Amino acid sequence: MIRPLIAVVVLALAPQEIDHTKDTLDAVRAALAKKEAVLVDVREKGEWDQGHLDGALLVPLSWLKAESKGDKFAEHAAEKLPEKKVIYLHCRSGARVLPAAGLLKKLGYDVRPLKAGFDDLKDAGFPVAPK
Repeated sequence: MIRPLIAVVVLALAPQEIDHTKDTLDAVRAALAKKEAVLVDVREKGEWDQGHLDGALLVPLSWLKAESKGDKFAEHAAEKLPEKKVIYLHCRSGARVLPAAGLLKKLGYDVRPLKAGFDDLKDAGFPVAPK
């Protein structure tokens, strides 16, 4: 009888797996228009400099990983990210947003990683910032 109990405890303590949001791109667009959400690009600065979405914030995954090892991570994240807003994360292909979301969720942010990458969002009509 103890084994099933151990399995339940292990599952309850296991970290929650992060997945891409189920929010549609229309829902993302609407939340951004209402200023209820922000779009955060977790690509690296060199990629950002080649083109990025208008109104997006740059918070590279490499910065998040480095900062998460320090004792001022929450403070530094608060300097870059708005509180009490949904944070939609995007990157080039939708892969980097998952580890980024994991780091930000630990700080209590309402993070929703998008599966759609930068080019997908451009193709869906999200405006690109002027160079």
